[in-house]
Amino acid sequence: MKYLKNIKIELKWAIIFTIMMLVWMLLEKTLGWHDAQIADHKWITMLFVPFAVFMYVLAMRETRRRFYNRKITWLQGFLSGLIITIFIALLSPLAQYLTHNYITPEYFENVKDYSITNKLMTIETANEYFNLNTYLLQSFFGALLGGVLTSAIVAIFLRRS
Repeated sequence: MKYLKNIKIELKWAIIFTIMMLVWMLLEKTLGWHDAQIADHKWITMLFVPFAVFMYVLAMRETRRRFYNRKITWLQGFLSGLIITIFIALLSPLAQYLTHNYITPEYFENVKDYSITNKLMTIETANEYFNLNTYLLQSFFGALLGGVLTSAIVAIFLRRS
């Protein structure tokens, strides 16, 4: 039963992370990075990375404080981050659905038009790449990969004996 307390902490932070990601999408949309400024979208999206890492730090610090009595090994921290990562990956398709159906439904058409007009992709390639199904898969596997790497690195800095 004690470990359920830890999973509750990690689930809470995965939900907070997902909400923050949706707010970021709203910010991108509001600042025109999904339409007028779409050329900058690819690198602007990278500005989210420090916020994502910060969320992992906060989550793993809370786990260390509330579950491990302020002492945590790298492995314990990594496993905590891994659980957060799994929850985030499971929530990512929902976040993508909400993003592309409610926050920015015109994103796919805008990014396709930009890619084709600027000869970055053919029409066929753009249609295959920029659609909800592809983004659902990318967000799931991207969350897993990014979360595992972030967990491993953050756990190094948060370990305490």
